[in-house]
Amino acid sequence: MKKIRHFLCLLSLIPSIVIADVISDNPTFKAAREKLVEKNIAGQGIADPKVLAAMRSVPRHCFVPKRLASKAYADTALPIGASQTISQPYVVALMTESLNLSGNHRVLEIGTGSGYQAAVLAKIVKEVYSIEIKEKLHRESSLLLKDMGFSNVKTRHGDGYFGWQEAAPFDAIMITAAINHIPPPLLKQLTEGGRLILPLGNPFSYQNLTLVTKTGDNYVTKQITGVLFVPMTGHALDN
Repeated sequence: MKKIRHFLCLLSLIPSIVIADVISDNPTFKAAREKLVEKNIAGQGIADPKVLAAMRSVPRHCFVPKRLASKAYADTALPIGASQTISQPYVVALMTESLNLSGNHRVLEIGTGSGYQAAVLAKIVKEVYSIEIKEKLHRESSLLLKDMGFSNVKTRHGDGYFGWQEAAPFDAIMITAAINHIPPPLLKQLTEGGRLILPLGNPFSYQNLTLVTKTGDNYVTKQITGVLFVPMTGHALDN
């Protein structure tokens, strides 16, 4: 059964998806994924071999609703239910590369969504801790990641604004929803030299993808590019 799961991906319980259905990672999907990586990811400047390998390896069609599987390898965001989206593949790769990750790193992700970004991170780093505020998405993505064999991903239902204190510190933190400030609890959970990346700006308009690096008691920020993410909910909207 374990070997079968390496070749098949169970679809999650997101509305319009039937959990009993199984999609094979067939040659058509593999070819589409390879074309996506060559044209839209490597072709747009992503050069980290670890990131490119992860993007080639993770079957994105497993993380989108069944009705959208044929669009999984278009370089665009797609709806996954609960008013959330799976990010554009290029942005996933860009955010991942910007964190300068290695195999011994521990990463905190805020906003599990369908689990795709967590799966990409899990192909590169030692451990991924991922928090999802939407209970239904948390349940579905947790089951999917487990069924696909991502044993180095730990998930939690909760408000990611406050991070995962028991597991801190983290070498890198990724926020996958828009917020108009950098959450102080997350900054405190970074290691020395650790990096945090987030879409920073108006949650209901365009944001700047921003990289934050911890240096002693200070933090250095760098704006990367304009992006558009769904708003971070919970405590983030109360500030």
